[in-house]
Amino acid sequence: MQFEALRSELDGPRVRTDEGLLKLQVIDDAVVRVVATERDSITEPSADSPMIVEQPPADVDWSVTDGETTVTLETDALRVDLAKDTCALTWRNADGELLVREPRDGGKELRPVDVAELAGENAATPAETLERGAYSTKLSLEFAADEAIYGLGQHDDGIANYRGHDQHLYQHNTKVAMPAFVSTRGYGFLFDSYSLSTFRDDRHGTYFWSECVDELDFYFVSGPELDDVVSGIRRLTGDATMLPKWSYGYVQSKERYTNQDELLAVVDEYRDREIPLDCIVQDWQYWPDSTADDPDFESWGGPEGDWGRWGQKSFEPSRFPDPDALTDELHERNVRLMLSIWPNMITGEDHEEMAAAGHLLGDGDLSAPDNEVNYYDVFSEDARELYWNQAEEGLFSHGIDAWWADSTEPYNPDWGLEDPLEPEQRLELIASDYKRVFDPAYTNAYSLYQAKGLYEGQRSTTEEKRVLNLTRSGYPGQQRYGAVTWSGDIEATWDRFEKQIADGLQFTATGNPKWTLDIGAFFVEDNTDDEFYANGDFDAGHEDLGYRELYTRWFQFGVFLPLFRSHGTNTPREIWRFGEPGDRIYDTLVKFDELRYRLLPYIYSLAGWETRDEYTMFRHLAFEFREDDRVHEIVDQFMFGPALLVCPVTEPMYYGPGSTPLEGRAKAREVYLPDDATWYDFWTGERYEGGQTILADAPLEKLPLFVRAGSVVPMGPVVQHTDERPDAPWTLRVYPGRDGSFEVYEDAGDGYAYEDGEYAVTPIAWDEPAGKLSIGDREGWFPELTETREFRIVPVERGVGTGVNEAESRTTVTYDGSETTVDVGR
Repeated sequence: MQFEALRSELDGPRVRTDEGLLKLQVIDDAVVRVVATERDSITEPSADSPMIVEQPPADVDWSVTDGETTVTLETDALRVDLAKDTCALTWRNADGELLVREPRDGGKELRPVDVAELAGENAATPAETLERGAYSTKLSLEFAADEAIYGLGQHDDGIANYRGHDQHLYQHNTKVAMPAFVSTRGYGFLFDSYSLSTFRDDRHGTYFWSECVDELDFYFVSGPELDDVVSGIRRLTGDATMLPKWSYGYVQSKERYTNQDELLAVVDEYRDREIPLDCIVQDWQYWPDSTADDPDFESWGGPEGDWGRWGQKSFEPSRFPDPDALTDELHERNVRLMLSIWPNMITGEDHEEMAAAGHLLGDGDLSAPDNEVNYYDVFSEDARELYWNQAEEGLFSHGIDAWWADSTEPYNPDWGLEDPLEPEQRLELIASDYKRVFDPAYTNAYSLYQAKGLYEGQRSTTEEKRVLNLTRSGYPGQQRYGAVTWSGDIEATWDRFEKQIADGLQFTATGNPKWTLDIGAFFVEDNTDDEFYANGDFDAGHEDLGYRELYTRWFQFGVFLPLFRSHGTNTPREIWRFGEPGDRIYDTLVKFDELRYRLLPYIYSLAGWETRDEYTMFRHLAFEFREDDRVHEIVDQFMFGPALLVCPVTEPMYYGPGSTPLEGRAKAREVYLPDDATWYDFWTGERYEGGQTILADAPLEKLPLFVRAGSVVPMGPVVQHTDERPDAPWTLRVYPGRDGSFEVYEDAGDGYAYEDGEYAVTPIAWDEPAGKLSIGDREGWFPELTETREFRIVPVERGVGTGVNEAESRTTVTYDGSETTVDVGR
């Protein structure tokens, strides 16, 4: 590709090359879109893109210099050089320091493809037709030796840093493809692609490849901090919505509660035991049972209803005789109901209505293979509207509070196999299966469209309930639809537990902050005689002391995720299944559940930051310490907000499978305390200097947890649900050692009035030299605001102001929204 002519346009330079057009489009100071095509025109940024939101005209200064060998685009934050002989691009910061470059001989490749030849005969598409041309594209890059690369989604393999690795981006039960990555050198790439893609940094080269796109279309986002990069990605893909406040409490689930009496009995047990709870989940098979009139009656479970009318969006009367009464009684107990819904339909009224409207993928013949018939055409706006109308009439109208949109990949053709495939076989099988049913340019986008349909449908029905959609897949942009991605049907092993931490951090590094998992894993028993993936280590389930230990460590980790939810099959998950009061594990689980609720003022403020400030709550250490190269490869520690360093225990110390005692295991783990900070042990107040590795005390009752000096951490009381005691006093824990600050965010907790400015922010600042804490003038208001609150201010030191339900020495102030400063000493 060689330069031929330059033309400056209102939003950046357009270059004609010997192969077509190359556009550098200025989005803002730190974001530049790059488009390469062999066609005669270039699309607008958000035209036909389900990922990219409409971009306003860039209100920034930029310039182009046409030199002898180089065309240079400059903004206040970024410089892009284009070599005229090869059109290779080099990205630098405003000081001219190299960020990343294409190879000198050029890094952009486009190869024409025929979409119809890649696709199945009746593949669904949001495009006008399959009879069109497209490209497979490749962008090659040259990374610096010392940079780390994060992102690409969640890929079930525990990779900490993608340097030296490759990754195939396709959707699967435990894989989430996200075409974005960030670098510790302070930049990121976002590709406007929805097809099968591959990232490589291995013997085959360093590049990002997509199989089927309209043009090579990507965004370069400059930092320097990873929060700045994420902010740029959110500008492109949309803001994260606020989730309801109750969703930050504890969510109890399992596969499955069989009827409404069981749901209510579980909730009553939590309330009787005074264990905090905010939501209970009804998994599948609440829908009507099969009848002899249903097609394929026997194969779908017959009169036993083993599968029932899978995907029908209504309740089986014999098990859920009064859904209105169910949700009313749950709400009286201050508990919400989340319900699973599916994009597939086997039989029943919803299926018939979809088939009659032509919205089922395939030909609607129930004798056809599953993956040609069961799923609705989410790419069709009319089909999404019909799907919502069915969900509203049969479910939401009964008071359902949240959705669990399962199976939004939605195809998993290797599930059901006794033995795993080789990675190349698996890639070929799954990619081919998708392209038989979907447009090859959109094989990774099903979940994004499904989330869009649910969000727009619910918001068209009511503004009083925020959309919460727990979904098994994801894509950039899904955060603007109230979606939280969970990691799929994982297995209960220590190895899987450790890998999940890295997988989740890779997901949130792409710009979408909403990720969680099944606490305790989905599969607990070893069922590999039937399915290779159902290979948990604990056949005795919750009776196995080895599983109890793993579950406790997983539960401790879950406290510090955006959504705190236990779920799985093979064994129940309610807290009392693991012991009784006075038992070590029971008491530990209750202690950490209560810690989650005590941290609610901190956590909900972080949620507000995610929406207002493009923040990321569950964050890789490099978000805070990217220049400390010792954090780049750490997979089992992370930051939860700006203050808390969380260090899960990912190895057994007490028992193996089968309740086998383990001898000689240290009840401690190594923890690296990042440099350029001083750290406090959350439990003891002991102080450590950063830049060192310590052996942290880690008996079963204790998750190693550290707080950065200079932090202000607001904490509330132990409550039974998030709506209890809204006017209760808060503790402001101050961790001395340097100046610090925190902004408390508050709003009504539900509804969308916050979009119209109905929220409040309270700035808090710690002056280290003076030993004073200033609580600034509150900004904003909403009708439910607690206008006067008691703050108990605790400067933390060894043994003082630590733990969960400790007795604390306090300085107390009554805050009415006006600035006040408290001298608390040091």
